Amino acid sequence: MSDGLSNRGDERVAELLRELGVSKDFRIAEAFVSEVLGLIGDQPSTLDLKIASASITEMRDAFAVFAPYRDVPKVTIFGSARTAKDDPLYAQTREVARQLAAAGWMVVTGAGPGIMEAGMEGAGRERSIGVSIRLPFETGANSIIAGDDKHVSMKYFFTRKLMLVKESSAFVCMPGGFGTLDETFELLTLTQTGKGVPVPIVFLDTPGDPYWEAVDGFVAEQLVRRGLVSPVDRALYRITDSCDVAVAEIARFFANYHSIRIIGGDIVMRMRQGPDEAQLADLNARFGELSTDGVIRLVEPYGVERRQDDHVDLARIAFPFDRHGYAELRGLIDAINDYV
Repeated sequence: MSDGLSNRGDERVAELLRELGVSKDFRIAEAFVSEVLGLIGDQPSTLDLKIASASITEMRDAFAVFAPYRDVPKVTIFGSARTAKDDPLYAQTREVARQLAAAGWMVVTGAGPGIMEAGMEGAGRERSIGVSIRLPFETGANSIIAGDDKHVSMKYFFTRKLMLVKESSAFVCMPGGFGTLDETFELLTLTQTGKGVPVPIVFLDTPGDPYWEAVDGFVAEQLVRRGLVSPVDRALYRITDSCDVAVAEIARFFANYHSIRIIGGDIVMRMRQGPDEAQLADLNARFGELSTDGVIRLVEPYGVERRQDDHVDLARIAFPFDRHGYAELRGLIDAINDYV
């Protein structure tokens, strides 16, 4: 396409967006529509076009389901669809979900039977959000969330996993099969590589049945020993067989720490109570190596944060980050939470 044709195409996209009344994030919307039109213009195979179209449709439906609850904290529970109702894991899941809901969290699950149903039973319909997958051997959402506006059904695992991870700021992983391990290790990968923000991840067993202890043993003996992951990566998760400890771990993660943002090459970490001089010196002594210039600073909100009104009332520290050592940020967050 010549520059002239390209410019006219961009103008038509911009005109269409203005007709639709789009004002927020106009440039992002313009780029998105241009890419969709470009994809269609590439004349992909029928299958490729179907995948792209269905993916956008599914994400749009899911975004609409979650939108009313954007400001409500959410925790995702992963676990097996095959867990029977008389299994101690079912009762354990129901109890941890009950406690989380009582503490103000909404519980997100895959909306199926087993652990997913137990989570929704514990949280109750009003505090549950379901993201189900259409499979030949599953009939649909469990009875607790079926027919609720807080349920969305998806065709693709990758779009479903996106929504199960994207919307939550804490995770409880119960024992499960291939699907549960896939979800759990993808969550760990996202956190380890910085594709996801730091979050509390709890591996919850039942007393006397150490499923996650065995998984952690594999990580230590095969992955860490071979140098395939770092020893500090095991700090990304906490293993327990106590619902009380699991809920406390999630609450503790946000005791003072609020959120993190990357601006330019800097990590900006927001918190409710900032460090005093002695605490800042301690942070530098313990975690200064995370900074490429060796210094962690107490800072004012960055310009882009002010323009977007992005939690400008919170205290924040910042330092230049080389995009490695994401697992080590967990230790820094723990130290920040010691201020309260």
